[in-house]
Amino acid sequence: MTVFNDQIQRIKSKLPQAKKADKNLEVFGADSHKYQLNAPVTAEEVSGFEEKYGIQLPDCYKSFILQVGNAGIAYANSAAGPFYGIYPFGENVDELIYDNTEKYLKNNCVIYPTMSDQYWKSLNENIDNNDDLSDEDFGKERGKILGGILPIGSQGCSYLHGIIIHGEYRGRVVNLCIDGQKPQFTFENNFLDWYERWLDEVISGELLKEGPNWFGYSMGGSDTAIIRIFLDADTIQQKADCLKGILSKKKIETVTIQIIEEQFLNGTDEFKTILLQILTKFDYEKAKPYLIELAKTDLQSVCKFIYWYAKDKSAEWLSLIAEYIKSIDDDETFRFCTYILIATKIDFGHLIVPFTQKENENIRITAFYTLGQLKNKKDFLDTFIKGLNDNSNRVIHITLQALSDVHDTKLLQHYKRIAEKFPEEQDYILANLNHRLSEYGLTNKTILNKEIVSLKNGNPAQEKKKWYQIWK
Repeated sequence: MTVFNDQIQRIKSKLPQAKKADKNLEVFGADSHKYQLNAPVTAEEVSGFEEKYGIQLPDCYKSFILQVGNAGIAYANSAAGPFYGIYPFGENVDELIYDNTEKYLKNNCVIYPTMSDQYWKSLNENIDNNDDLSDEDFGKERGKILGGILPIGSQGCSYLHGIIIHGEYRGRVVNLCIDGQKPQFTFENNFLDWYERWLDEVISGELLKEGPNWFGYSMGGSDTAIIRIFLDADTIQQKADCLKGILSKKKIETVTIQIIEEQFLNGTDEFKTILLQILTKFDYEKAKPYLIELAKTDLQSVCKFIYWYAKDKSAEWLSLIAEYIKSIDDDETFRFCTYILIATKIDFGHLIVPFTQKENENIRITAFYTLGQLKNKKDFLDTFIKGLNDNSNRVIHITLQALSDVHDTKLLQHYKRIAEKFPEEQDYILANLNHRLSEYGLTNKTILNKEIVSLKNGNPAQEKKKWYQIWK
């Protein structure tokens, strides 16, 4: 058995440090496990488990449960650890494979850190392409795909982490999803390295900072260490992992920013977009001229970076978006452009109106939603009326929502037409229609019995009637 005595002692000393650093239990899952572990297991318990399943557990994991601790007070009685902690030894073994766990736990693991999407798809081919697969056959397929992996903790919902117990990557921790998403290996060499990294990031405050913390999904270490690895890396995948690791940081050093800018200007084209994304996140002013240039060919990435990292600067991009927006023909680029426009808090309705007539349904939906965010949305009443008469139920739905707080009698005849067209609920149209009609004291049923008078300019005052009396 490999001896990890020095690392075990470090981990033992770091556990109380982590608890002290996170005294308010702000790290994800800490309010559940509270940094508590029960007494370690015995050697006899471990050997009994190994004999039952016909396996040999990785030494790194055995060292932990034999010397640090086992079980606790968290979800499923888990011990302190990443996310919702580390499962009690010997429990939740069948969380990945429900039947014949003993059989498949012995298998060599067939997944690996650099596996392609295509390889993962090929492993799942029989599951994905066979709707008539029996439960028994489904279990067999899952056993082939996820055999040789021991579940060791929950991340919440359908996500968990496991440890490879057979094969080339024995002892490595892997992030898994029981709903079939492609697994992602953590970057540490073994379970203890992974666990100690978690403690280090709690103690340093990295996991205490605001924002999402998907621990173990990106490379660990300081940004200065990671950028050195990037510069020396031989493979595209390793370089990409380094940049993803830097991007996940909350703050990076000035020297790293300088190297990122140099690599953006002088490096290969393959990483230019993510290098600029990093630069935007950590030094917006440096990134701005490069973003302006990139907007000529990739407006979508520019809008994403501004929205994610410099939303408070959105007004600076109004003129550029106005210049390029007419050329947009895909819904995702348009959607992120609208996010920037909304953040400007400026009247931009004239830029959006043409998109309410686009052939792309998703673009029309986004356009009407965006118009609905304007303070002066009543100025676009005729455009909204076109949305109420659109041939797409989803567009009608979003237009009804967008018309919240717009009280104009010109709308009533169109609301009545919708009530006639949809005698039964479809796509939540009637629910939203009734929200609008309630502002006039009507429902989708009562409006059918009213003959709506079309008023000049939609102004009931001109007819000397109150706003809620616009029918005969």
